[in-house]
Amino acid sequence: MTYPDAIETVEMHTGGEPLRIVTAGWPEVKGATILDKRRYAAEHLDHLRRFIIHEPRGHDGMYAAVFVEPDLPGADLAVLFLHNAGYSTMCGHAVIALGRYAVDHGLVEARTPKTEVRMQLPCGRVTATVEVTRTGDGLRSGDVSFVSVPAFAEALDIDVPLPGHGTVRLDVAYGGAYYAILPAGRLGLDLRTTPLSVLVERAAAISAAVSGAVSLDHPDDPDLGFIYGTILTDGGTGRDGTSRNLCVFAGRQVDRCPTGSGVTARVALAAARGEASTGDSYLFQSVLGSEFTATLEALDSTGTSPVSRVRVAGRAAYCGTARFTREQGDELGRGFSLDRSHLAGTAAT
Repeated sequence: MTYPDAIETVEMHTGGEPLRIVTAGWPEVKGATILDKRRYAAEHLDHLRRFIIHEPRGHDGMYAAVFVEPDLPGADLAVLFLHNAGYSTMCGHAVIALGRYAVDHGLVEARTPKTEVRMQLPCGRVTATVEVTRTGDGLRSGDVSFVSVPAFAEALDIDVPLPGHGTVRLDVAYGGAYYAILPAGRLGLDLRTTPLSVLVERAAAISAAVSGAVSLDHPDDPDLGFIYGTILTDGGTGRDGTSRNLCVFAGRQVDRCPTGSGVTARVALAAARGEASTGDSYLFQSVLGSEFTATLEALDSTGTSPVSRVRVAGRAAYCGTARFTREQGDELGRGFSLDRSHLAGTAAT
């Protein structure tokens, strides 16, 4: 495995969820399409994912974005998303941060009052709209919203066997990634009072159970057809008051923000039940209290299941920059996850 002399990053967060944007040092990611590039990264460059995501440079809650060459005509940029267990297909918090980054670093021409940034992601095209104001120091980016890929309900009110709990009724929806979604109360849990470790374990168990019980076949590409995570809600809708949710994805990774693709999926569920109309807005909150607004912008009801186009809005902030290196002979410096290392009985994973 070859490591660059250094990998440089810009550090941001959206609603508390980190985004490590790789700006230099990453090798070429080969492939004709972005999903080809995603597979290439997993097969040939996964040691670099561990290098910047895991300890000692990151942690199991770290998240990153790597720029790749777009193959979609008209795209301003294309990115792959990295997390503690692999590679996402969609990430709303990253889109919000990348929108600001693209404006501030000249990837697109900044214009007031709003600048569009067209992104190619593994799940498809996503357009971010960045608010831009003129200050004494020049143009400054602000709040960001984006319209995600078509979202839809895959399954409503299905009963899934959950070891140690019997069966649990839940929904499965797609908002750029597939999620199992249900109120925490159905499991006898509460998002405000139940210990986070218990919520995480139960959500991870649900993801595993749904993965084994539900067959997913995304119409665009088989690589998109997998359960990415589970979203536990407070039972509210977000329409008449703020609804809190907790998303646990990948390797028990906890989203610090409300989850952009997740709230997209939640609005798609409301539309599938006939409980949402074009123009309806929803307010969703993370376990940290950070908030995203989601608005149903368009609804195609011609098929058997309604397809929703949802706009999600939030705010990202810069945290700093970094230059990561590895000293020769430092085996732990390759990157390790304490939990995985303990289970595997090895220092670096």
